[in-house]
Formats: sequence, C-alpha cells, structure tokens
Amino acid sequence: MSPTGTNDSGNNGLGASAETNAISRRHVLQIFGIAGVGAAGIGSVTACSPSKPNASGGESGKSGNKEFHGAYPYQLPPKGHFNLAAGVTDGIQASNSPYFDLVYPSAGMYYWADKKWEWMMAESGTLDEATKTYTLKLRSGLTWSDGKPVTAKDVVSTFNLRWLLRQQDWTFLSDVSAKDDTTVLFTIGTPSTVLERYILRAGILPDSVYGEWATKAETMRKAKTSLDSAEGKKLNGDFQKFRPENPVVSGPFNFDVKTMTNAQMALVKNDKGLFADKIGFTKVVLYNGETSDISPVVLNKDVDYATHGFAVATEKTLLGSGFRILRPPVYSGPALVFNYTAHPELSDARVRQAIAYVLDRNENGTVALGDSGKPCKFMAGFSDILVPDWVSDADQKKLQAYEKDEAKATSLLTAAGWKKNGGKWTLPNGKPAAYDIKFPTEFADWNPAATNAADQLNKFGFNITKRGITFTQLNPDVLAGKFDIAIQGWGASSHPHPYFAFVQDLYTFNYVIAANSGGKGMNFPLKQTTSAGPIDLQAVVDKSAQGLNVDEQKKNITAAAMAFNELLPIIPLWERYGNNPALEGTRVAKFPADDDPILKNAPYADNFVIMGMYSGKVAPV
Repeated sequence: MSPTGTNDSGNNGLGASAETNAISRRHVLQIFGIAGVGAAGIGSVTACSPSKPNASGGESGKSGNKEFHGAYPYQLPPKGHFNLAAGVTDGIQASNSPYFDLVYPSAGMYYWADKKWEWMMAESGTLDEATKTYTLKLRSGLTWSDGKPVTAKDVVSTFNLRWLLRQQDWTFLSDVSAKDDTTVLFTIGTPSTVLERYILRAGILPDSVYGEWATKAETMRKAKTSLDSAEGKKLNGDFQKFRPENPVVSGPFNFDVKTMTNAQMALVKNDKGLFADKIGFTKVVLYNGETSDISPVVLNKDVDYATHGFAVATEKTLLGSGFRILRPPVYSGPALVFNYTAHPELSDARVRQAIAYVLDRNENGTVALGDSGKPCKFMAGFSDILVPDWVSDADQKKLQAYEKDEAKATSLLTAAGWKKNGGKWTLPNGKPAAYDIKFPTEFADWNPAATNAADQLNKFGFNITKRGITFTQLNPDVLAGKFDIAIQGWGASSHPHPYFAFVQDLYTFNYVIAANSGGKGMNFPLKQTTSAGPIDLQAVVDKSAQGLNVDEQKKNITAAAMAFNELLPIIPLWERYGNNPALEGTRVAKFPADDDPILKNAPYADNFVIMGMYSGKVAPV
C-alpha cells in the first residue's frame, strides 16, 4: 500500500457527555484535546547545537553529517510542483506526508494515547463556548525561511485557501480573522469536538506566496459566493494551476530544489525554522517511489525508516538482517470502490452485500500483508479498535460481519435479478457481470489484495479483468469516474474520531470532494433508504462531529455505522497495521520502544518518528 496510508491508532476511550454523566465540561474538552495542555516533550527539551547543513551525502558520524534517511513518493516538475495547499493535486510532496511536518509545521501535534496536544507553531488554543470562538495564539519570534516573520495573517490566508479547496473544517467554521500579529480568531458556526483537530493540524502557508489567492477566496467567501458557481469553479481551477517556484517554509528543513532527482531528494536544515536548534539531524534524505522501488533500498540499509506496506517475504528478510518492525495501528485499509454512474446495477445494496459474502477477507489480508492485514470484524466504516468506544454492545451485535458465505451471495444476487448460466453471472439486462478492477501496481499490499479479490470473484462466476496502473494515476482516474471497480482506502489515520473515517469512506472519492477536480468519483448518493428507513448520510456524518455532547455524537456515529454496514457503499477488505522497518545504530541511535505509548499514534497523521525528531528523542548516532 501507499506510504500515505489512508488517510489512512490507539484506543480512543472517549467518555460520556458532561450533561449526562456529571463529568465536568473541562474534562470533556480535555478528552477531545479541546483547550488541552501540551504534554511535556518538544517545547521542554534541552536544545542541542545543530551541525551546519552538508548536502554531500554520507552517513551520520562521517564527515560531520547527521542524516536521517526516509522514503516517500514525490513527483518532480513539471508534473510535481510547490503549490502545497491541501486539496491541490500533484504537489511535489503530499500534505499528508509525515515529512510535510518538517517543512510546513502546523500549530500542534497530538499524542493519541495521552489525548494531549504538543504545541508547535502555536503556544495555546482556547475555546470560548459562550462566544462560539476558538482563539489560536502563535509563538512569538517565528520566522519564514526568507526572513519575514510568521504572523496571524499567514494563518488567515491558509484557512481562506482551505475554504476555496472545500476542506472539511469549513463545515464547522463561519469566519477566521487576525486580532493582532500573533492571535487568530476562528468563529464557529457549528460547535464540534473535531474542529480543533482541523485548526491545529493544518500546515501553515506563507501569505507572501499565497496571499493574492487567499484574498480572492476571502472576498468570495464573505460575499457568500458558492464554490459550485461559475465564479467559484474558476477560482478553484485557476488556483489549482498556481505554481510557486521557490519554497518559503517555516519548518526546520527546506527542500533542496537543485539536487532533486527521480531517485532521491534532500531536505536541508533551515536554521530559522521552528525548533531547528532541538533537532540533531542536519539533513533528511528521502528516497522516491512506492514499495517495489523502496524495498531494495531498505534491504540495502540505505533507509532508516519507511511507512510503506512491505511484502511478507521482504518483512521476513528485514527481520533477519537487523531491522526492527514497528506495527502501529493504521486505522484504515484497502476497500473495493464502485462506479455507480457507469454501472447502475451496483446501486442495488444486495449486489454489494453478495460481493462481500463472496470474499474471504482473512485470506485477502494474509496474502497481501501477512500479520499486518486483519479482516474487519464489524464492517462499520471505521476501525474495529474504535467501535467499542462509540457503538453499544447491543448495536455491535447487529453489525453483520459478512463472513464468507457463497450460498448467501447466490441468494442475494438471484433476488436482485441476476442469473447464473454456465457458471457465469449475468445482469438483469442479460449482459455479463464483467468489470475491470484498477489498482496501483507499485503497492506491494494493495496489488495482491486486488489480484486475490479478483480471483475470488472470478471463481464465483464474475468476469473481473485486473488493471494494474501506476499509483500516481489511480486517484485522478477514480475522481474522474474512469473506472469500474478500484482499490482505494477506507477509514482514516487522521484522528481517532470516527467522523474522519466516514469522510474518507463517503466523501473523498465521491462527488462531495471529487468536485474539486471536476469529477463525481464513485457518485454514490448519500441520501439512501435502509431497513431502518430513509437516511441522509452526509447530514448524519456531519452531525456526528457536531457539538460537545458525546452521547449525541454516539447516536449519529451508530446510525452511520449501521447504515454503512447494511449499504456497503464501499467494501473494506481488511484493516492495516504498519510493518514499518526501523534501522537502529547506523544513522539513527534508536526509535521508540514497542511499548511506548507514542506508537499508538497513527503513522500517517501525528507521526511518532517526526515528533521524536522534534523532541530530540529520535536522534543521530
């Protein structure tokens, strides 16, 4: 699978509401990180003097270099570019890359086990329920790499661009403004326990680079111009084409643009950057490519840490050659995604249920990722680990596990009007049940998952043609509706709250967000009818994150989970755990211990290695 995971940890342990269980509101806020206090760590670490940047390569301890070697796919220009706003396609590095936090840090990072924020670009964040505002206070003295100060205006511009790019924070926000040079006031339209996550984990971009576009977006937003209007679509489309040349960053590292190759790129020390004096490394080398490209580089011990989904045989070799394998929960995995426009027969939920019953998902996960591919027990649309925190025992028992049952699959397809002739299924209109399945060739876990799923379906009488394509083309094809069935991610690593998982399941590759690129994606209507009656899934999912009453949220999360389980708009194949190689003693002294609570952090959200670098706990040999 892609190192980006899904969009794509830890046991949530959320409590009941303050109103019903006599828990103080302050405690409820702390449970969710609202107005939380940063855990002792990054801000309190004793500084160490960084070495001067050295772009000449070599291992830590040799010629004064203190390098960290990682791996993550990127795209060189002209396709890859430095417009790194979230929601813009083909950025040189995805905004959900763990290494993005070293270049464009956000206001804070989160300890999933402790449920506390570590303040980064900000020094505090305060929710005022009475005025429905959230006040973010930036650290003083922050500087961009061009020498200009980081100010509240940069944050305001960042969030106006996020409005333009349909980011989900604006489901809850109504305005954002600068009170002074270091104070940002977020006005909340709909109170939510997840809003702080959006505010604190947005990479802050420089107004000096993006200000013109942000101003246009703000003008349009305040005029209440729809993003679906001709004017809104034009501004969005024009900004998607914006191509800044020289990155201006606030992090402790910057892109070394001149030395980038198709094989590797370097992030070199930016001494003006956030906590630059606390990071012992002077350079981060990132090797380019997906799992097939990266595996030999890791096996050669040129990489210290990688988040790719490695093949089972590769993992065994790594264990035998001195690597540790870190297994953080990822809270997501691969799923079958369907094109409902091209194939309306798939709109019948019985057909999708039948497909789920055909598949042996335990076999699929084992073939793809060994011990790190676990079949879903609840099929609720979000991680099995989190389901007990949000869905009652009684309702959990109502969730269908869809264990392999070909008799049930046959009964469901027959009821939907399908027929089987000569061992092959035909649709109600008499046409063969023939579909392509697109998957990323380079993903060492999604590739075998797709292949195995196709083989199982073909054995049952479908006619599935496997279409492996390069991973950089899969997302654009799905967003544009150029597919029959595709492998995409379900669930989310971005936060323990199930809202984020449902956004990934129902919005990301659906018309809700595909509109950013002019497509409809899978085009699954979010107004549906289940055995419990009609349901507006978008309204239920949005409400699942609204307010501060946890019990009310649980009701909506349960409703969304029950509907997902019955409708299966996408079919999760299995839940992924990391199989991340970590090499100690060559360039990196050590990584967190297996029982360190920080390993509850999802590796694609608040990456524990990046947080360790900032705190000095992940340091050079």
